[in-house]
Amino acid sequence: MTPGLDVRIGINPISWSNDDLPSLGGETPLETALSEGKAIGYEGFELGNKFPREPKALASVLGRHGLACVSGWYSGRLARRSVAEEIEAVGQHLDLLAKTGSTVMVYGEVADSIQGADAPLCQRPRFVRPEQWSAYGERLTAFGRHLLAHGVRLAYHHHMGAYVETPSDVDRLMEVTGDEVGLLFDSGHMTFAGGDAVAMLGRHVARVCHVHCKDVRPYVIRLARNRNWSFLESVINGAFTVPGDGAIDFPALLGILHDHGYRGWLVVEAEQDPAVAPSYEYAEKGFRTLRGIVDALAAHPPRTHAR
Repeated sequence: MTPGLDVRIGINPISWSNDDLPSLGGETPLETALSEGKAIGYEGFELGNKFPREPKALASVLGRHGLACVSGWYSGRLARRSVAEEIEAVGQHLDLLAKTGSTVMVYGEVADSIQGADAPLCQRPRFVRPEQWSAYGERLTAFGRHLLAHGVRLAYHHHMGAYVETPSDVDRLMEVTGDEVGLLFDSGHMTFAGGDAVAMLGRHVARVCHVHCKDVRPYVIRLARNRNWSFLESVINGAFTVPGDGAIDFPALLGILHDHGYRGWLVVEAEQDPAVAPSYEYAEKGFRTLRGIVDALAAHPPRTHAR
């Protein structure tokens, strides 16, 4: 693969309305998000609960705005289910993504997860025995192979409150899965989980097939830990924000992607309360930040050889 960035910048509708917390922007029509996202310069959207779930209808809605379907979250349960059960469950969603041009599926493990529960993050589930990790990795790899047969790659989303949260969890996940399983690198979740986002991206960039660009407010993260907030409490109190509005070094992150020839989407995905962080203003800030970095990198040769 030739070094250098070949990326498109997309966004998740969570900047306008939050699926997990409907009170945050629940009254905002989908058309508002799509028209504003297009006006800002975004090329595509990830899916949310306001999008149609039939391929032709989805293509029509996005097509009216000249937008692509980037991907869509899938609530997986391979920590508890068999591969056969998961393949049966994913059928409709996989068909939707494949028929609307998405090449990656955001896989979020929700079995036993507390990401939507009123529980402190310290109570998240964990694999405690090596054989649990190995079996999970085998199931994920087989499931990823099934997705690839339909032209879609599994993009595993490490996530606060779930089995794979911390840097060591991500390291282990990469060890026990095959290349059929790609990594969705989320800069905000990695930082919230105590990781060095730049170091972790550098370590696993060869497996990265999708990127969520989320910034953080460190003082809010410290409060979340000290006060045993739940994940959703952390969101409401402003743990996350868009690139350029927090503490994460996005020039360094995108520089790593540039040097390793990343091809794919950069997705602004920063759950906030739009009453506090106005949707258009913050979505534009995130886009301008990423666009500026990508354009600057295009003027410089990569520092490493292709992977």
